[in-house]
Amino acid sequence: MAMESAVAHQRFRWWVQVRYALGLLLGITVLVVLFSQRGNLRAAWHQLAHVNVLWVSCAVLAETMSIFLFAFVQRRALTLSGSRISAVPLFVISLANNAIANTVPGEPAVSSAFRYRQYRRRGADRASSGWTILTIIIAQAIGMSWVLLVGVLVSLATSSNSTNTKVTIVGLVIILGAGALLLRRDLLLRFLSSVVRLVQRVTGHPRGDVAERVTSTLQRMREIVLRPVDAVGIVMLATLVWGLDLACLLCGFAATHGPVPWHGIMLAYGIAQIVAVLPIVPGGVGLVEGGLTVLLVAYGSTRVHALSAVLVYRAISFWFAVLVGWISFFALSFAARRRDPLLSKFSDEPLRTE
Repeated sequence: MAMESAVAHQRFRWWVQVRYALGLLLGITVLVVLFSQRGNLRAAWHQLAHVNVLWVSCAVLAETMSIFLFAFVQRRALTLSGSRISAVPLFVISLANNAIANTVPGEPAVSSAFRYRQYRRRGADRASSGWTILTIIIAQAIGMSWVLLVGVLVSLATSSNSTNTKVTIVGLVIILGAGALLLRRDLLLRFLSSVVRLVQRVTGHPRGDVAERVTSTLQRMREIVLRPVDAVGIVMLATLVWGLDLACLLCGFAATHGPVPWHGIMLAYGIAQIVAVLPIVPGGVGLVEGGLTVLLVAYGSTRVHALSAVLVYRAISFWFAVLVGWISFFALSFAARRRDPLLSKFSDEPLRTE
């Protein structure tokens, strides 16, 4: 049985690696096609050569504030679950989490596991760590649904498209469903407990202490209460995280002296973010640049202005964020090995290993 499990695990890892490579190849292909339009690319580079540094600085500030606010959302959720970790180490963790989420195969499990370990090392118990991750995932989904819904409503106000009406209805259903799930996570956790028991009965895994720990953790997670007012607060903060990231894109338009297609930019942004999290291309490389540019052009922007603004936005929100994120990851790893108080002193709980 152990041999069969190991073989299945190896096959799964092999498939993840292959999917990652194919996705990366697809993203690079899209970038090549995008940049093969020499006339548009030459004009875009001209725009970038005359970029407004002040607006670029504002874009960097907006993206930084988005990540810091995400750290604050984590802090709030941890506090509600009975754990306390200061915002500064959570900000560093968020930077590293972004890099992992955008570059490492096996998403979103890998970045969630990373955050879970970081919470545990700073004093949060298993139930609090798992509850926080689950709550934030749901809150982020609701926040993005709100962004899409507002984008569709703005688009509806400027055009009478029946397709937009249907999308609006779907968006409302998603928001209501995710909101109900956020308030009644006990039902989801009960379902997960049933799945764990079923899998254990069929496959024999997880075994022994591991199975008991998983079951007891899910049980304790069900006992953590989230009041409606707290749920609304977390969703509002999660929505603002997306809003600040959108502000980075708006600053990209200002930095490249391009008019903003206000009636479609929120919808285009929301669709691009959904593409970015699909487990096809790591970080949506190529697909986000190409798709977002095409959508912005469809909503009235010129090719040159759309491409220039998207390149500024992605350079800051993706490439620069990945670079800083991996530096943060190695800093956290170094601190964990050396028990460096420089990073751990900000935590309300002592840094400890699992």
